[in-house]
Amino acid sequence: MTELMTTREVADYLRIKERTIYELVRTRQIPCTRLTGKWLFPKALIDTWVAENSDVPGESPAKAPPVIAGSRDPLLDWAARESGCGLALIAGGSLDGLTRFVAGDALVAGLHVYDPESGDFNLRAVRDGVPGGVPARDIVLIEWARRDQGLILAAGNPHGVRGVEDLAMHRLPVIRRQPTAGAQLLLDHFVAKAGLGPDDLAFIDEVAHTGNELGLAILEGRAAVGLGLRAVARQLKLDFLPLITERFDLLLHRRDFFEPPFQTLLAFCRGAAFEARAAAMGGYDVSELGRVRFNGP
Repeated sequence: MTELMTTREVADYLRIKERTIYELVRTRQIPCTRLTGKWLFPKALIDTWVAENSDVPGESPAKAPPVIAGSRDPLLDWAARESGCGLALIAGGSLDGLTRFVAGDALVAGLHVYDPESGDFNLRAVRDGVPGGVPARDIVLIEWARRDQGLILAAGNPHGVRGVEDLAMHRLPVIRRQPTAGAQLLLDHFVAKAGLGPDDLAFIDEVAHTGNELGLAILEGRAAVGLGLRAVARQLKLDFLPLITERFDLLLHRRDFFEPPFQTLLAFCRGAAFEARAAAMGGYDVSELGRVRFNGP
């Protein structure tokens, strides 16, 4: 049995008729995703769905407020508004989102935390990145998108920047993100990889709390460079030097995956309007949106 099952495979697995599966999909009662025109069903979430719909008495944990905390993503911001899912957004950075999620102050946490040892994103942060730890049970990490991250520069790249080393060489004014932001952790990684330290860069006093704030600081001339998304550079007509393609994931409790707010968001993301928006923004790969990256025991 593969990780993703087809409609027929999930019908056989659950020992029900295939048309029943289509009805469950139509009424948004079963976890599924649409890839290349086909409905696919993550086996791990199907198992969880069966368990959580069994008649077993138990105590339900308190519901978190309908908030997506953590890192802000322009495509996610747009989809949350357009879908009518009812989820609000709070900017604070990936690690702040993890802290809020653990405290029960957010339904979802948006994450893009790089692990230099494995070269992967978010898994290590979910397992041990927060004081007190993220509860291993009843959580899932769902892929949102792959995104191009790199150096955002003034239009025309007037200083001829070709890499992180040039920021130190030319003492260019750099705008940083808050310490809890995945983008700042990523910049720190690239600075160290270049054999540099924080004191080698000319950071300005201003701290950007979102990618858009960072881009506007460069557009308005308060900084010459910062680390951010291709989509932000494209929107503001700034130059962009790619450094990495990262994975942005959404962390939530399994029970909340099946609830209307998150299912409404996912259903909207299967439509043509969402795909067109992702393509127009640039720097996004949403081909695996909805894939389960971690499923707690």
